Amino acid sequence: MIALIQRVTHANVTVGDETIGKTGEGILLLLGVEKGDTHKNADDLLNKVINFRIFADEDGKMNVSLLNFNGELLVVPQFTLPANTQKGTRPSFASAASPKEGQLYYDYFVEQARELVSSVETGEFGADMQVSLCNDGPVTFWIQK
Repeated sequence: MIALIQRVTHANVTVGDETIGKTGEGILLLLGVEKGDTHKNADDLLNKVINFRIFADEDGKMNVSLLNFNGELLVVPQFTLPANTQKGTRPSFASAASPKEGQLYYDYFVEQARELVSSVETGEFGADMQVSLCNDGPVTFWIQK
């Protein structure tokens, strides 16, 4: 399971003309599910993300987690994250989970996040989405579990 996380001042995701998810200060998380991922992968990834210290403390150092910051979380499914880009000029999605498995683990991840984070919004699995954000820093990390 892969997360690309970005510390944001705000972000939103739209489908067509409708905003379906938005966040203020917090994390925009693009989530990719790989073949063979499990509930444990989802739990471990979520624990890492919400406790990852990427927000500034009183001295301006990245030393505060999403939970301690009381930030918001926007989780967007991102099928392309597991792509293999090592060969040629066309990505291979052979390591990505099937749509059924991907949705199962995406939904599970979001469900668990909502139990731990006060504000969680989402994209729409399988939809053509447009994501807008203001990356704060910029601060971006790739986390794989």
